[in-house]
Amino acid sequence: MRDLKLPDQRHPEKAHRPDNEQPKKPAWIRVKAPTSAGYKATRDILREKKLVTVCEEAGCPNVGECWSQGHATMMIMGEICTRGCTFCNVATGKPQTLDAFEPGRVAHAVEQLGLKHVVVTSVDRDDLEDGGADHFAQTIRAIRHRSPDTTIEILTPDFLKCPPSALETVVEARPDVFNHNLETVPGLYPEVRPGARYFHSLRLLQKVKELDPGMFTKSGIMVGLGEDRQAVLQVMDDMRAADVDFLTIGQYLQPTPKHHRVARFVTPDEFKGYETAAYGKGFLMVSATPLTRSSYHAGDDFARLRDARNAKLGRG
Repeated sequence: MRDLKLPDQRHPEKAHRPDNEQPKKPAWIRVKAPTSAGYKATRDILREKKLVTVCEEAGCPNVGECWSQGHATMMIMGEICTRGCTFCNVATGKPQTLDAFEPGRVAHAVEQLGLKHVVVTSVDRDDLEDGGADHFAQTIRAIRHRSPDTTIEILTPDFLKCPPSALETVVEARPDVFNHNLETVPGLYPEVRPGARYFHSLRLLQKVKELDPGMFTKSGIMVGLGEDRQAVLQVMDDMRAADVDFLTIGQYLQPTPKHHRVARFVTPDEFKGYETAAYGKGFLMVSATPLTRSSYHAGDDFARLRDARNAKLGRG
């Protein structure tokens, strides 16, 4: 039986890799340990429903702040991913069979937490013919049934090995926001995201808009992996060509010595420069800060995203 708390069992594909030194974090990305009553209440509901969150599995630095407000990003389809990206702290290996009752438990937790906006993500499931697309759709429908006023944001895998019907299944379930992260610049894919393909992910986002032009699309990258500014600006242009509405950019933080090294810590001023450039390229919404993550402040950002579209269309 694997113990996913042990690094060499959590990431067997990384056990042979040489250690990368983990540099000391600068003051601008240090966060306090979570202790609030709100944090504990959220944790207890998630434990009771036996739900997995990306907040814990990926070691998000914002977990204390988000959970204290009752916000959590649900991670469906188990806690074991079939990919082995060098930046990610989610466990890798052979996943378990899908839990048919999970969509209902997620929906019940959303109702109990009183979420006005929920983010649902997943591990990669290359072992499934549809990549878990139907499970996503069932989860969206279950949330809609219990919490019809809750807006739903999904953060999906790339469905790289699936037929086109997989993406169609998810889009037809009508999430409010469809997010798929490009994660990094194309030149770093072989090292950082070896199981994925940059232009496939880009095309996935474009196809969402073709299937449903009114659906908001969102994507994000990390910086500090070894990219340069020009490559980041090119990714922005690629995203806009695919009609992506919302861009997130955050600092990469190295989970363990076996993970991809932090090439450098990008300064807050550089993040501000990226934000300015992105708005200049036509994104409706941009979040670019050292602590930005895909679902960080997602509810507030969704409201701003909707307002930005209405303003662009001249709606009051």
